[in-house]
Amino acid sequence: MYRARDTKLDRDVALKVLPHAFTDDPDRLARFEREAKVLASLNHPNIGHIYGLEEAEGQKALVLELVEGPALAERIKQGPIPVDEALPIAKQIAEALEAAHEQGRYCPSRVPASRVIVRYPWARAFRALCSSR
Repeated sequence: MYRARDTKLDRDVALKVLPHAFTDDPDRLARFEREAKVLASLNHPNIGHIYGLEEAEGQKALVLELVEGPALAERIKQGPIPVDEALPIAKQIAEALEAAHEQGRYCPSRVPASRVIVRYPWARAFRALCSSR
């Protein structure tokens, strides 16, 4: 993920870039495009928004809502999370998952921790965890 500036709309965004090594891999490319479509189909306060799927000079990137704060994986690396801190985070993730499930999305059990983004300690707890059935 990269922080970038959308100069057309005058806002900061997050860019998730598909590495050049994967641009010729049809499976990786399809997965990247599927992630964009899944995010575009979800609308929930705890799910980050997608603004677009862009391509420049053969490089594909998702343009995403910039969620300020550390990723959940960063927080976990700091050590055990006290219950009074963990419960609101878990609630946000559960609500986002519930919304995704209600929209026909499911979340695989093997999800890289880097894909869970929490604006710590409140708000968007979920981004691109889910893929189409």
